[in-house]
Amino acid sequence: MMKRKLLFGAAFLFVAWAATSCEALSGCKFCKNVTYENGSVINSGAETEYCGDDLIKKEATLDVTVGSLTTKVECR
Repeated sequence: MMKRKLLFGAAFLFVAWAATSCEALSGCKFCKNVTYENGSVINSGAETEYCGDDLIKKEATLDVTVGSLTTKVECR
Protein backbone atom coordinates (compact mmCIF):
# COMPACT_ATOMS: atom_id res chain seq x y z
CA MET A 1 0.00 0.00 0.00
CA MET A 2 2.83 2.42 0.87
CA LYS A 3 4.63 1.58 -2.40
CA ARG A 4 1.49 2.48 -4.33
CA LYS A 5 1.29 5.89 -2.63
CA LEU A 6 4.97 6.56 -3.32
CA LEU A 7 4.57 5.50 -6.93
CA PHE A 8 1.50 7.70 -7.32
CA GLY A 9 3.34 10.66 -5.75
CA ALA A 10 6.36 10.16 -8.00
CA ALA A 11 4.13 9.88 -11.09
CA PHE A 12 2.26 13.05 -10.10
CA LEU A 13 5.52 14.99 -9.67
CA PHE A 14 6.79 13.75 -13.04
CA VAL A 15 3.59 14.79 -14.82
CA ALA A 16 3.66 18.20 -13.10
CA TRP A 17 7.29 18.69 -14.15
CA ALA A 18 6.64 17.54 -17.72
CA ALA A 19 3.64 19.86 -18.06
CA THR A 20 5.77 22.91 -17.30
CA SER A 21 6.70 24.26 -20.70
CA CYS A 22 10.06 25.80 -21.52
CA GLU A 23 8.23 28.76 -23.04
CA ALA A 24 6.74 29.68 -19.70
CA LEU A 25 10.20 29.65 -18.14
CA SER A 26 11.90 31.74 -20.81
CA GLY A 27 9.21 34.41 -21.00
CA CYS A 28 7.73 36.26 -23.90
CA LYS A 29 8.35 39.61 -25.56
CA PHE A 30 6.70 41.77 -28.18
CA CYS A 31 8.94 42.40 -31.19
CA LYS A 32 8.70 44.56 -34.31
CA ASN A 33 10.84 45.55 -37.26
CA VAL A 34 11.99 49.18 -37.21
CA THR A 35 13.64 50.92 -40.17
CA TYR A 36 15.98 53.85 -39.60
CA GLU A 37 17.41 56.33 -42.08
CA ASN A 38 20.52 58.09 -40.78
CA GLY A 39 19.43 57.33 -37.19
CA SER A 40 15.81 58.52 -37.55
CA VAL A 41 12.85 56.12 -37.52
CA ILE A 42 11.08 56.13 -40.89
CA ASN A 43 9.00 52.94 -40.54
CA SER A 44 7.86 50.74 -37.67
CA GLY A 45 6.06 47.42 -38.14
CA ALA A 46 3.31 45.92 -36.02
CA GLU A 47 4.30 44.22 -32.77
CA THR A 48 3.98 40.46 -32.51
CA GLU A 49 4.44 38.34 -29.38
CA TYR A 50 7.25 35.77 -29.48
CA CYS A 51 8.04 33.13 -26.84
CA GLY A 52 10.65 30.45 -26.26
CA ASP A 53 12.65 29.35 -29.28
CA ASP A 54 10.77 31.74 -31.56
CA LEU A 55 11.86 34.65 -29.36
CA ILE A 56 15.47 33.49 -29.35
CA LYS A 57 15.45 33.29 -33.16
CA LYS A 58 13.81 36.70 -33.51
CA GLU A 59 16.29 38.38 -31.15
CA ALA A 60 19.19 36.76 -33.04
CA THR A 61 18.08 38.34 -36.33
CA LEU A 62 20.89 40.50 -37.72
CA ASP A 63 20.38 44.13 -38.71
CA VAL A 64 20.04 44.72 -42.45
CA THR A 65 21.63 47.87 -43.91
CA VAL A 66 21.10 49.03 -47.49
CA GLY A 67 22.59 52.43 -48.20
CA SER A 68 21.40 54.79 -45.46
CA LEU A 69 18.51 52.48 -44.39
CA THR A 70 18.92 50.06 -41.49
CA THR A 71 16.21 47.63 -40.42
CA LYS A 72 16.42 46.14 -36.92
CA VAL A 73 14.30 43.87 -34.76
CA GLU A 74 13.38 45.58 -31.49
CA CYS A 75 11.81 43.66 -28.62
CA ARG A 76 10.33 44.85 -25.35
